[in-house]
Amino acid sequence: MTTPKKKTQWTVDDVMTRDVVSVRPDTSYREVVDALVGSGVSAAPVVDADGQVLGVVSEADLLHKIEAAGDERHRRLIGVRRAAAKAQARAAADLMTAPAVVVEPTASVAAAARRLESAQVKRMPVVDADQRLVGIVSRRDLLRIHTRPDSEIAADVTDHLLRRLWIDPRTVTVAVADGVVTLSGTVESRSLAGIVADHTAALAGVVEVVDELTWERDDSELIASRGYAFATPERLLRSSGG
Repeated sequence: MTTPKKKTQWTVDDVMTRDVVSVRPDTSYREVVDALVGSGVSAAPVVDADGQVLGVVSEADLLHKIEAAGDERHRRLIGVRRAAAKAQARAAADLMTAPAVVVEPTASVAAAARRLESAQVKRMPVVDADQRLVGIVSRRDLLRIHTRPDSEIAADVTDHLLRRLWIDPRTVTVAVADGVVTLSGTVESRSLAGIVADHTAALAGVVEVVDELTWERDDSELIASRGYAFATPERLLRSSGG
């Protein structure tokens, strides 16, 4: 497993496992079991000779054969279910679930988490532009984004975000505790306060933003009357402030 890079926005490439246990379509049932058990993983991508991902075979796929070995009544029941084919399968190509839910290494950690949740899977193969396997990412991998030290998060806000927005870091106080960032101080405009809070919330490792920023100029009417490409009025304007 790779060590995450020090950066404000993490992608799948930063947290994925690169040394992936995979199997070929003709890998036998017993060999798939040996690969999963021997490596301590619960699923493996099935790849062709070019490394392209065809599907994923998991412990759940393999268990159908064990289920089918039950009593006579259970064998009759399983015979009418779609799992019957997998119970009789002898190779990975027939055991796997296809197509696989995959993700690109450039996808954000947030996007990967949404895809895992939407597909109700625990892990996804990571593929390049040619659908070749380059890694695998799991729910646990994605949670690593929240293991960043508070000091690193604070430094990202102060040394990178504020300076990038041309804000004097001395005018904003940044306090971080267990990933919760509290912003206080005064910035030039109400819309700028919204931008700071929104960008802070998107930083790697931020659990929540407590927005206590005030502003020198309320540009509510300007923001509400004009369409800005960078954000909507609802995102930019805060209900509290100076």
